[in-house]
Amino acid sequence: MKAINRQPLSLAARVMVFVGLTIGLSLLLIGSLVLNAVERHFVEQDAGELAVMTEAVVKALHQGGDDPTRLREALSNAISGHHGVYFQVQSRQGDILYGTPGADLSQVATNLTPVALIHADNLQTWQDDGKTFRGVLKQSEIMDRSYSVSSAIDIGFHLQFLQNFRRSLWFIMSLAGAITLLAAWYGVHQAHAPLRGLSDRMGDVKADRLNVRLDPFSVPAELQGLVTSFNHMIGRLEDSFTRLSHFSADIAHELRSPLTNLITQTQVGLGKARTTEEYRELLYSNLEEQERLAKMVNDMLWLAKSDHGLLKPVQVPLDLAREVSELFDFFEALAEERQIGLSMEGQVPTIEGDRAMVRRAISNLLSNAIRHTPPGGKVGIRLDMSSDQEVSLSVQNPGSEIPAEHLVDIFDRFYRVDPSRTRQGEGAGLGLAIVRSIVEAHGGRVAVASGRGSTTFTVFFPQPRATRSQRQADNIA
Repeated sequence: MKAINRQPLSLAARVMVFVGLTIGLSLLLIGSLVLNAVERHFVEQDAGELAVMTEAVVKALHQGGDDPTRLREALSNAISGHHGVYFQVQSRQGDILYGTPGADLSQVATNLTPVALIHADNLQTWQDDGKTFRGVLKQSEIMDRSYSVSSAIDIGFHLQFLQNFRRSLWFIMSLAGAITLLAAWYGVHQAHAPLRGLSDRMGDVKADRLNVRLDPFSVPAELQGLVTSFNHMIGRLEDSFTRLSHFSADIAHELRSPLTNLITQTQVGLGKARTTEEYRELLYSNLEEQERLAKMVNDMLWLAKSDHGLLKPVQVPLDLAREVSELFDFFEALAEERQIGLSMEGQVPTIEGDRAMVRRAISNLLSNAIRHTPPGGKVGIRLDMSSDQEVSLSVQNPGSEIPAEHLVDIFDRFYRVDPSRTRQGEGAGLGLAIVRSIVEAHGGRVAVASGRGSTTFTVFFPQPRATRSQRQADNIA
């Protein structure tokens, strides 16, 4: 079955659900504690009154002595003035010596368990004839005679009070909960006001207003991180948009030049009849422009794949010194033609990388260095351990220095230090961009430095973890 996409709860709804559950549970707990405290108070109050009643009855038994008439009179006056209280006195033989009117405690006395001390925890509750009683049974020894004194209190008034109190308490609790929830909703609504304002300001950002930045100090502290992240995102978008605009202009410029050359040469060739050799030279000239176009298109496609993560390096062990030596054999003829020397020094451990991609990166750096080295100069490559986790390959060539303001952008596509954009015999300006893409695809980084009559490009490759572990073990040993 197709899954149903449910919209997540809003922040306000989540907060209100949490607050509602918390308030509800808190009010239930408070209400229960209050009711239990009131009920306990009545039970303790009844226990105290029953204890006083029992003491009064026992005192009357002492005063009555053995005379039945005197005993009955003393018992009848034992608790005079009290309402809703009852007692009954039985002898050891089960004879009822006295019982207050209004309640028959004979049957109850047989079911109650005698207690030695009256307190709230040993009181018994029962119902009889539509009334609810709370009482206790206590045995007393008076002048070698045993008596059972049953005392009880009609708690109907207590129960009526508790019922009304419970109803009033829950009404007050419900009202307090509703008011608290309303106040919480209003507080949440007001607390989200800066977020709504922030959303409105973010909505005003458009393609032609990417320079807009939000002030992180104009929002609460909880939103400052969001504003900072938004500003960073807009900054990256602005930079990418600017680069894309420049990239589009550079593409148009780079494609226009060879296309214009092709059209012009073709028009010249068709302007009048020519010999076979002249047509051959024209075709060779057009072929050079077409090859330049093809290389440019291939490089742009390669960079596009790299940007989208479609180029996955095939990791194999690589000896950088060996790779550089083989590339020297390839560039030797070009270097000799320009009267430029090639040298390499240093040694580094084996790295893991894609042989074709790494060779392409080093080739681009070498061809760039040879192109900018004056005759009689020397291009040097140095291999070094830059740290315990990286190896470096530096390509240094003498020649004109690159101004410092251009070093930051020199790896951008189509970027040119020469503002006139005239570069006879040079590439399309994508070589260094390809170098950076290759090195970053291997988890490395690139750097450039220019000064004192030379320029140095350095690429850093990470060392394999196994190589680092082996070196650490060798150092420990």
